[in-house]
Amino acid sequence: MALVPQRLDPERRRRRLELLAALADAKAARDLAQPHRLRGARLRELIANRRRLAN
Repeated sequence: MALVPQRLDPERRRRRLELLAALADAKAARDLAQPHRLRGARLRELIANRRRLAN
């Protein structure tokens, strides 16, 4: 017998969606406030990938 995922009650689902939206907003605000952090992280990721490919 296949497992059927339980549906969340409407209030719990609404609260969950609000929380996820708030987290997304906070992440977007942080990314806008610290673009240099993103650029540095992306650069480190590219360097690590290149090193993996070279070895």
